[in-house]
Amino acid sequence: MDWFRISKPEKQTKEPLSYAVKIADAEMIRCPESWQLDFQPTLKWDYCHGLELQAFLQLYEKNGDEKYFDYALAYADTMIQADGSITAYKLSDYNIDRVNSGKILFRLYDYTKDPKIKKAIDLLRSQLDTHPRNEDGGFWHKKIYPHQVWLDGVYMGTPFMAEYAARFNRPQDFADVINQIRMAARHTYDPANGLYRHACDLSREMFWADKVTGQSKHTWGRALGWYAMAIVDALDFVPVDQEGRTEVLEILNHIAGKLKEIQDKKTGLWYQVLDRSGDKGNYVESSCSAMFIYSLLKAVRMGYIDASYRQVAEKAYKGFIKEFVEFDTNGLMHITRACGVAGLGGKDNRSGDYNYYINEMIRANDPKVIGPFIMAVLEMDKLGLVP
Repeated sequence: MDWFRISKPEKQTKEPLSYAVKIADAEMIRCPESWQLDFQPTLKWDYCHGLELQAFLQLYEKNGDEKYFDYALAYADTMIQADGSITAYKLSDYNIDRVNSGKILFRLYDYTKDPKIKKAIDLLRSQLDTHPRNEDGGFWHKKIYPHQVWLDGVYMGTPFMAEYAARFNRPQDFADVINQIRMAARHTYDPANGLYRHACDLSREMFWADKVTGQSKHTWGRALGWYAMAIVDALDFVPVDQEGRTEVLEILNHIAGKLKEIQDKKTGLWYQVLDRSGDKGNYVESSCSAMFIYSLLKAVRMGYIDASYRQVAEKAYKGFIKEFVEFDTNGLMHITRACGVAGLGGKDNRSGDYNYYINEMIRANDPKVIGPFIMAVLEMDKLGLVP
């Protein structure tokens, strides 16, 4: 199956993509070496690098400027050894986050045919063969988080699995892809408001988990953003006649409807804690807003949701530029008000209550907003809209 193979881009004008180009160029100035993304002082094989560099590669494929390709390739060349081993990656950690950066390797291998990149792809795919699972087949978020399903994790592993299956003739994996998406919806759905909570501990043993449902306390904006992106990206590779695909589309349509319902009327954006939108201390947050804009635009373009949702995304995009985009005295672009990180449990005993989410670090130029924003600009362009 090679219907999705990427052709060499043609040189095109950058003007319609000015915001994407400006933020990418600013990032390359702030982080001269691509391994420095996500404020890293040392080498790290991390999902944030994969997210942002995936956007860089898509920008390259649109405008043909090779500096974006070279920047992404430099990360792979720095991190991957000749035998395919990856610096700072340990398969036996069984951390689903570590799989996400494998997605950039597909594109890099298409262009370079470097055997070490293919070996690294296979190494990351092999993690999924032995990664711990719950009884229903859902991946644990990490080995150190047994029985826990996080919406974040669906994005980290599922689109990679889907693309690997399509490229390397593993049609049996598509059922697994569908199951990961459906499983997460089943375990995190909150019937009280129709949203999906951040995570669920199927053992119901964690202190943050409801003793009956196992669910965490709230719907975190970025967690739902990860999940929405996981769906629209995995569907690129899932055959249209795959059993369960219709249910995944129903989940996506349900999410789109809820996003329209809870969209902030003034800004067009979305809140850090979605089930407490507008409440005291809550704030419109840039990373989840970028993820939702991207997901809605792509879903409209692909015909997964009604075309009317384009207006929801356009309103959000305009609000995003107004609320979050700033330029410094040197002309460098910045994107503000992104939640740095949020999780559950761990060494910091993160409770997942309302006060926890609204008091986590807020920062500018987080890769978890920059990557989805660049991809949202590209989706605007694909729909013939002016970004």
